[in-house]
Amino acid sequence: MNKRTFLKSIGLFAATGPFLSFDMAPSANAAVSTSLLPKALLRGQTVGIISPSAATADRMEFTYAKEAMEALGLKVKLGVNFKNRFGHLAGTDEERAADFNAMFADPEVKAIICLRGGSGAARILPLINYEQVKANPKPLLGYSDITALHCALQSQTGLISFHGPNGSGSWNSFHVNQFQQLFYDQKLVTFKNEVGKGDDLVAKGNRIQTLKAGTSEGRLLGGNLTVLTALSGTIYYPDFQDSILFIEDVGEDPYRIDRMMSTLKLNGTLDKIKGFVFGQCSECKPGAGYGAFTVDQIMDQYIIPLGIPAYSGAMIGHISRQFILPVGAKVRLNASAGTLTLLENVFKSA
Repeated sequence: MNKRTFLKSIGLFAATGPFLSFDMAPSANAAVSTSLLPKALLRGQTVGIISPSAATADRMEFTYAKEAMEALGLKVKLGVNFKNRFGHLAGTDEERAADFNAMFADPEVKAIICLRGGSGAARILPLINYEQVKANPKPLLGYSDITALHCALQSQTGLISFHGPNGSGSWNSFHVNQFQQLFYDQKLVTFKNEVGKGDDLVAKGNRIQTLKAGTSEGRLLGGNLTVLTALSGTIYYPDFQDSILFIEDVGEDPYRIDRMMSTLKLNGTLDKIKGFVFGQCSECKPGAGYGAFTVDQIMDQYIIPLGIPAYSGAMIGHISRQFILPVGAKVRLNASAGTLTLLENVFKSA
């Protein structure tokens, strides 16, 4: 993910705002706090694939995404503007929003899969038809820049969506198993790291660190830290009152992680939450300079003083095997065991 490009896109969006049609833009008091359950997805049904963020230069990604969904036993419908390009984006804001809205309006499509992240999803938030989403609740799957969509769906409709692999990402056995358990079997999954030992004397892969022991319950909210904090102060930022916050990031120097954690403190988010889970920050080592903090030290400084159950190292983020987390679902966090357990069904009864 190119974070600098994403933040520039926010500024470009603000600059071009007067030239866009905001007829469907929600008002500032439109935020909701109750959960809206999506309809269940069954084998053999149709899913729509859209590209709401960055364009891809590799045409095989389109093929990978389609074939992965078909291998999961699903039929596939592609967005009309799926392969478009506008600068670094997968089409103009209107085109990408049109695909999003069309998939929610299409009765044949039972779930929506995002091709990839990158940047640009925040630009389409005012163009989404949220009333249509509420009338046709469906699962939406994706991560990274798709955090913007998860946040908007939560704040404007309460719809439970799914933070997990994008369509063109790796669909390894771990992801396939999670997808089947969540979507097909509708199990109350417990998300626990798959710890790898390999040939080493001690297990090192996917180890967690308990920052503060204990358990807590709440709605699971969060996503990519950069995208989340970029929405701070907007109507699309969710209400984190009594929630379990999860975050992750990639390619960020720790001083920028510190700045973003400071935003979560200053905007009141950290004082509202009942539990905290930090995933994995890939390629987030300190750069050259005097006295740089590590990501671990930053988490200690912001999270431990809260006195809430918290752990880090969860299988969440820009990694090859990641949890498929229902955003907005009620969960129980066990910081000592490093687990998140679903407490309620996340799909509407047939």
